[in-house]
Amino acid sequence: MKKFELKAEPRMELGKKSVKALRAEGKIPAVLNGGKLVDLPYDGPLKPGEKIVDVDGKRGLITTDIVVKNEDVRKLVYTPDIFEIDLDINGDVRKAVMKELQFQPVKDTILHIDFLEVGPEKPITMEVPIQIEGHAEGVKAGGKLTLSLRKLKVKALYNHIPDRLIVNVDKLGLGKSLAVGDLHYDGLELMNAKNAVVCAVQLTRAARGAAAKA
Repeated sequence: MKKFELKAEPRMELGKKSVKALRAEGKIPAVLNGGKLVDLPYDGPLKPGEKIVDVDGKRGLITTDIVVKNEDVRKLVYTPDIFEIDLDINGDVRKAVMKELQFQPVKDTILHIDFLEVGPEKPITMEVPIQIEGHAEGVKAGGKLTLSLRKLKVKALYNHIPDRLIVNVDKLGLGKSLAVGDLHYDGLELMNAKNAVVCAVQLTRAARGAAAKA
């Protein structure tokens, strides 16, 4: 996983009026989830921007409302790569990954970012891009390789999550498919349905003709 440094500020004012003003300044409202789990009611100290989110009436999670600059997140957002982020909130650096983005449907501008705080002992779930490797036997026989899934959802410690999931298709025959259940990666738990098709070699018209003649 690649590294990325990002500066942020605590977001003290909430509400639509505040959000509109931030976006006019080229800033994006965001939230850092995955903080400390505390017992309720909680009367301990909170840092600027922090609040308690009720989990089950007895426990709550400390989350942090923050603001980041649009120009600072471009290389983080507009790429298929996955980053381990050093999120600097006024000098308080926390390890995080980007979990969710909200875009304006017409202008495609970023409306909101959800970050997730990570640690060396807490597994997380993320989508990881698939990279096809090899030359399928079925393609050599005249078939066409199709990719049904471009990403897989994996669960692992954040520092075990790779940039790409390599899927080798060398032995994939004509008319055959590769499902999630056929794949295995050390240290990773695949969360997609086991019968979900990742890729397949489809019969083309030419391949059908050759098979019929044979």
